[in-house]
Formats: sequence, C-alpha cells, structure tokens
Amino acid sequence: MRPLKIAEGIYDVGVKDWNIRDFHGYSTYMGTTYNAFLIVDDDKVVLIDTVKEPFTHQFMENIRKIIDPQKIDMIISNHAEMDHSGALPRVLHLIGEETPVYCSKMGEKALSAHFNGKKINLNVVKPGTELKLGKRTLSFIETRMLHWPDSMFTYLKEDGILFSSDAFGQHYASHENFDDEMGEGLFEHAKKYFANILLPFAPRVEKLLESIESMDLPLNMICPDHGILWRKNPERILDRYASWARQENREKVIVMYDTMWNSTEKMARKIVDGARSTGVEVIPMSVRNWHRSDIMTELMDARALVVGSPTLNNGIFPTLCDVLCYMKGLKPKGKLGAAFGSYGWSGEAVKLLNNELDTMGFERIDDGLRTLYVPDSEALKACFDYGVGIGEAVKAKSAE
Repeated sequence: MRPLKIAEGIYDVGVKDWNIRDFHGYSTYMGTTYNAFLIVDDDKVVLIDTVKEPFTHQFMENIRKIIDPQKIDMIISNHAEMDHSGALPRVLHLIGEETPVYCSKMGEKALSAHFNGKKINLNVVKPGTELKLGKRTLSFIETRMLHWPDSMFTYLKEDGILFSSDAFGQHYASHENFDDEMGEGLFEHAKKYFANILLPFAPRVEKLLESIESMDLPLNMICPDHGILWRKNPERILDRYASWARQENREKVIVMYDTMWNSTEKMARKIVDGARSTGVEVIPMSVRNWHRSDIMTELMDARALVVGSPTLNNGIFPTLCDVLCYMKGLKPKGKLGAAFGSYGWSGEAVKLLNNELDTMGFERIDDGLRTLYVPDSEALKACFDYGVGIGEAVKAKSAE
C-alpha cells in the first residue's frame, strides 16, 4: 500500500494486512487494514495512530514517501490496542523519544501498561481540547468503551474529517480505498464488524451518535482505523450504526446446530421447513460450516435463535459451546429463543441449551423439542410443526 492522499496535506499512511484470517476469534477472510493518518500543516506535522508492530518498516516507508519522519511534531493515539499502537515505540525511537503523544486519560494508563519501561512522552487531552497545527485545528471526542476504555475520536475542524479509531470500520482489505468505489456489499463488512466488535456496547453507540448529532459537526469524511474510508455521504454509515445500535430485528430466524449421527440435522431441516412455511426468513447454520463471527452477523438483526444439539457426555456438543460462549460475550438483545436435539440415553442437551438462552436474556418460546435416537416420520412431523410455531411466534412478536 502506497500513501493515499485523502485531502490536501492529509494522507493515509497505514498498511494492508492481506493475510490475516483471525482477529480475536473473528474470521477475517478478506484480511484487514491498519489505517494511520499523517497531516502536514503550516506549523505542525501530526501522525494519528500507528500500525501493528510487524508492519512498522512498511509504515515508515509510507511516511518517508511524503516527508522525513523526523519532521513529525506530535502523535495522536486514539486507541491503545496493539494493532494501532504496536509500532509506537519503534516510531518514537526513529523520530525522537521526546515527541509528544496525545491520548485520553485512560489511554495514558493503557499505553503505560502496554509499554512498561519504555520512555513515552504521554500527554492527556480532555474532550473538547483543541490543538492548533497552523491553518488547521484538531479537537477530541471521548468514546470510552467503543470499544476500549481509552478510545477517542480526533476531529479535524476545518476539513470536517473525523478520525474515528475502531468505530465505523471493517476488517476488509481491498485495492479500493473509499466507499464510493465500492458497492452496497461494503455495508455487510461494516455490519459484521459491528456485530462482532461493538454489539456489547450498543447503548453507548446510541449515546455517542446522539452526542455527535448535537455537536452539529460538518462531516465530509469519516476515517476509521480499519478498512474503507467514508467520503461520499458518510451519514449513511451513521444511519446504519443507529439501526444496529437499537438492535432492530426483522422476521428472521437462525437455526444453529451441530449433529453427531445426522439425527439432530434431520430435525433442523424440518424445523427450517416449518418456520419457512409461515413466510419468515430462515437461515440454517451448521456450526461446522459457519464461522462463529458469521453466525453473529446473521443473528444481529434476527428475531429468533433456534439451537440444536445432540447430547454428548450429558452435555452440549462442544462446537456449540464454543459459539454460545462467544455469543454470550457479545450480548445480543431482544431475541426469541428455542432449543431442540436428538439424544440416546439421558438427553440433557436441550435443558442445558435452555439455560444458555435464559442466561443471555432470550425470551424462550417453550421448553424445547427432543427426539430419541433417529427421528421417525412422526418425530419429523413434530419438528415441522415446531418450526411452524417458531415462525408464528416471530410474526406475533413483530406485530407487537
């Protein structure tokens, strides 16, 4: 990736990571980017964020294509996570360890802890603090817990550019750089990012969006630290975030399952058929074939989750435990839930799945459906009818 000029005197000097395929359990099958931004103004040169440590050399080469890195007067750290701060010690070693690094109060604590023993000239900025660069001015917006305690935005007033750290981003690497170079598929990448990174903080996202609206900030561009930059109607991603933060559901059912000898899968297929017969959208998702982060993306706007597991060693199948543990941490709200499964001896899986749904605050439709060993024609009809009941419950909930 060469430096990308995004406005007069403003450049994305970050790097593209084409090969990463997992990010904290999130499937990044299209890679990601670590965006960082250089502003060359009349009096000051400022670098906003750095990159993941292994990409430091490429990062510095990008900067050298624009200026001598030693001309950098200050660094802004919007977020202390290592994919944005990992290169910081080496950058400071190259440009001068006395170079001031501006961050939030929690950022000071996080950076100090990350780089224990390394000399960093940390300077705390409060919300609303302004830094003059010459003809341009930077100001800061605290975004605590979006998605770390230290997170903040940096706003370039004269250009109407919001450097939004991990908000509004996507784990997506491509040869395109701006939203107007992409189709609507870009929003699917943004949706996946929200579902797997920001969903637990949805109420905070709502408040942040309200705060930004009350500030009446001109927004000509939104520059996240991951993925594509938003320069054409950036309000569109704000509108999507508002909808996702409200966790708005539609008439959609996720049937998530695993199977041992195909009995639970046979049940799943009939449940899917039954639910579809009511006119709702239904997506069957075998956890062997769907990554947990893709399941979460589909679940985010679904009205109901139906989980199926055989009983193994008096418990839930391990693959489902993985997804449910991941899901629980992301705190989806406003969902209906149901469970089913085949068993051979004691059949605890459905009861345990119900406990998981209850723990996540799902509104359970009933106590679930169990089948002994291989479902016969009568059992399969019961599964179809069970799916019909789920579809009707979804439609009734949507009508409330």
